[in-house]
Amino acid sequence: MLELLPQLNDRNLPWVDTIHPIVVHFVIAMALIAFVFDVIGRLAGKPELYEVSFWNLLFATAAIFVAIIFGQVEAGLANPYGESRDILNLHSTIGWALAGILSVLTAWRYVIRSKDPRRLPLAFLGAGSVLSVLVVVQVLLGSELVWIYGLHTVKVVEAMREGLV
Repeated sequence: MLELLPQLNDRNLPWVDTIHPIVVHFVIAMALIAFVFDVIGRLAGKPELYEVSFWNLLFATAAIFVAIIFGQVEAGLANPYGESRDILNLHSTIGWALAGILSVLTAWRYVIRSKDPRRLPLAFLGAGSVLSVLVVVQVLLGSELVWIYGLHTVKVVEAMREGLV
Protein backbone atom coordinates (compact mmCIF):
# COMPACT_ATOMS: atom_id res chain seq x y z
CA MET A 1 0.00 0.00 0.00
CA LEU A 2 2.84 2.44 0.80
CA GLU A 3 4.23 2.05 -2.71
CA LEU A 4 1.15 3.89 -3.98
CA LEU A 5 2.23 7.05 -2.16
CA PRO A 6 4.56 9.42 -4.04
CA GLN A 7 8.21 9.58 -3.01
CA LEU A 8 9.28 12.59 -0.97
CA ASN A 9 11.78 14.93 -2.62
CA ASP A 10 14.76 16.77 -1.11
CA ARG A 11 12.34 19.16 0.63
CA ASN A 12 10.47 16.23 2.18
CA LEU A 13 7.43 16.93 -0.01
CA PRO A 14 5.53 14.85 -2.58
CA TRP A 15 5.44 17.88 -4.92
CA VAL A 16 8.17 20.19 -6.24
CA ASP A 17 8.00 22.95 -3.61
CA THR A 18 5.84 24.14 -0.74
CA ILE A 19 2.39 25.20 -1.92
CA HIS A 20 1.11 26.60 1.39
CA PRO A 21 3.19 29.81 1.24
CA ILE A 22 2.15 30.46 -2.33
CA VAL A 23 -1.56 30.28 -1.53
CA VAL A 24 -1.28 31.98 1.83
CA HIS A 25 0.33 35.07 0.30
CA PHE A 26 -2.93 35.67 -1.57
CA VAL A 27 -4.84 35.44 1.72
CA ILE A 28 -2.44 37.86 3.41
CA ALA A 29 -2.66 40.39 0.59
CA MET A 30 -6.43 40.19 0.18
CA ALA A 31 -7.21 40.35 3.91
CA LEU A 32 -4.92 43.32 4.53
CA ILE A 33 -5.94 45.22 1.41
CA ALA A 34 -9.61 44.74 2.34
CA PHE A 35 -8.96 46.54 5.62
CA VAL A 36 -6.92 49.26 3.88
CA PHE A 37 -9.70 49.90 1.36
CA ASP A 38 -12.25 50.06 4.19
CA VAL A 39 -10.18 52.66 6.05
CA ILE A 40 -9.51 54.71 2.91
CA GLY A 41 -13.17 54.44 1.88
CA ARG A 42 -14.28 55.64 5.30
CA LEU A 43 -11.74 58.47 5.65
CA ALA A 44 -11.97 59.71 2.05
CA GLY A 45 -15.74 59.30 1.84
CA LYS A 46 -15.43 56.86 -1.07
CA PRO A 47 -17.89 54.07 -0.28
CA GLU A 48 -17.28 52.44 -3.69
CA LEU A 49 -14.06 51.10 -2.14
CA TYR A 50 -16.25 49.02 0.20
CA GLU A 51 -17.17 46.88 -2.79
CA VAL A 52 -13.50 46.20 -3.52
CA SER A 53 -13.00 45.32 0.12
CA PHE A 54 -15.95 42.92 0.14
CA TRP A 55 -14.65 40.94 -2.84
CA ASN A 56 -11.18 40.77 -1.35
CA LEU A 57 -12.66 39.41 1.88
CA LEU A 58 -14.72 36.86 0.01
CA PHE A 59 -11.77 35.51 -1.97
CA ALA A 60 -9.49 35.60 1.08
CA THR A 61 -12.03 33.46 2.92
CA ALA A 62 -12.10 30.88 0.14
CA ALA A 63 -8.31 30.90 -0.27
CA ILE A 64 -7.57 30.47 3.43
CA PHE A 65 -9.16 27.02 3.42
CA VAL A 66 -6.95 25.98 0.49
CA ALA A 67 -3.94 27.39 2.37
CA ILE A 68 -4.92 25.45 5.51
CA ILE A 69 -5.30 22.17 3.63
CA PHE A 70 -1.83 22.46 2.11
CA GLY A 71 -0.46 23.86 5.36
CA GLN A 72 -1.70 20.87 7.35
CA VAL A 73 -0.24 18.38 4.86
CA GLU A 74 3.07 20.21 4.68
CA ALA A 75 3.21 20.62 8.47
CA GLY A 76 2.73 16.88 8.82
CA LEU A 77 5.71 16.30 6.54
CA ALA A 78 7.90 19.01 8.08
CA ASN A 79 9.38 17.01 10.97
CA PRO A 80 9.56 20.04 13.27
CA TYR A 81 12.28 19.95 15.89
CA GLY A 82 12.89 21.75 19.18
CA GLU A 83 11.00 24.97 19.64
CA SER A 84 9.74 24.87 16.05
CA ARG A 85 7.11 22.32 17.18
CA ASP A 86 5.48 24.86 19.49
CA ILE A 87 5.67 27.61 16.89
CA LEU A 88 4.18 25.31 14.23
CA ASN A 89 1.34 24.33 16.58
CA LEU A 90 0.61 27.99 17.37
CA HIS A 91 0.80 28.85 13.67
CA SER A 92 -1.70 26.07 12.86
CA THR A 93 -4.06 27.13 15.65
CA ILE A 94 -4.04 30.77 14.60
CA GLY A 95 -4.55 29.69 10.97
CA TRP A 96 -7.74 27.84 11.86
CA ALA A 97 -8.86 30.78 14.02
CA LEU A 98 -8.24 33.15 11.12
CA ALA A 99 -10.36 30.94 8.87
CA GLY A 100 -13.23 31.25 11.34
CA ILE A 101 -12.74 34.98 11.83
CA LEU A 102 -12.55 35.62 8.08
CA SER A 103 -15.70 33.57 7.55
CA VAL A 104 -17.61 35.50 10.22
CA LEU A 105 -16.36 38.88 8.97
CA THR A 106 -17.27 38.00 5.38
CA ALA A 107 -20.76 36.94 6.42
CA TRP A 108 -21.13 40.10 8.51
CA ARG A 109 -19.89 42.17 5.61
CA TYR A 110 -22.41 40.48 3.29
CA VAL A 111 -25.24 41.47 5.64
CA ILE A 112 -23.93 45.05 5.88
CA ARG A 113 -23.61 45.20 2.09
CA SER A 114 -27.13 43.83 1.61
CA LYS A 115 -28.65 46.49 3.89
CA ASP A 116 -26.67 49.52 2.69
CA PRO A 117 -23.54 49.09 0.58
CA ARG A 118 -22.56 52.73 1.11
CA ARG A 119 -22.22 52.52 4.91
CA LEU A 120 -19.72 50.73 7.07
CA PRO A 121 -20.02 50.63 10.87
CA LEU A 122 -16.99 51.53 12.97
CA ALA A 123 -17.36 48.19 14.75
CA PHE A 124 -16.54 46.45 11.48
CA LEU A 125 -13.43 48.57 11.07
CA GLY A 126 -12.44 47.57 14.61
CA ALA A 127 -12.89 43.91 13.73
CA GLY A 128 -10.86 44.47 10.56
CA SER A 129 -8.02 45.93 12.60
CA VAL A 130 -8.04 42.87 14.90
CA LEU A 131 -7.97 40.63 11.81
CA SER A 132 -5.04 42.62 10.40
CA VAL A 133 -3.04 42.25 13.63
CA LEU A 134 -3.66 38.49 13.66
CA VAL A 135 -2.57 38.25 10.02
CA VAL A 136 0.68 40.07 10.84
CA VAL A 137 1.33 37.77 13.82
CA GLN A 138 0.68 34.78 11.58
CA VAL A 139 3.11 36.10 8.97
CA LEU A 140 5.81 36.50 11.63
CA LEU A 141 5.29 32.93 12.89
CA GLY A 142 5.37 31.48 9.37
CA SER A 143 8.49 33.48 8.55
CA GLU A 144 10.18 32.17 11.68
CA LEU A 145 9.39 28.58 10.71
CA VAL A 146 11.06 29.03 7.32
CA TRP A 147 13.81 31.58 7.90
CA ILE A 148 14.94 30.57 11.38
CA TYR A 149 14.09 26.87 11.62
CA GLY A 150 14.33 26.11 7.90
CA LEU A 151 11.35 23.76 7.70
CA HIS A 152 11.15 22.23 4.21
CA THR A 153 14.52 23.64 3.19
CA VAL A 154 16.97 21.26 1.56
CA LYS A 155 19.75 21.73 4.15
CA VAL A 156 17.49 21.10 7.15
CA VAL A 157 15.83 18.08 5.50
CA GLU A 158 19.29 16.64 4.72
CA ALA A 159 20.38 17.21 8.32
CA MET A 160 17.25 15.47 9.61
CA ARG A 161 17.73 12.50 7.30
CA GLU A 162 21.34 12.19 8.52
CA GLY A 163 20.19 12.35 12.15
CA LEU A 164 21.95 15.66 12.85
CA VAL A 165 18.79 17.46 13.94
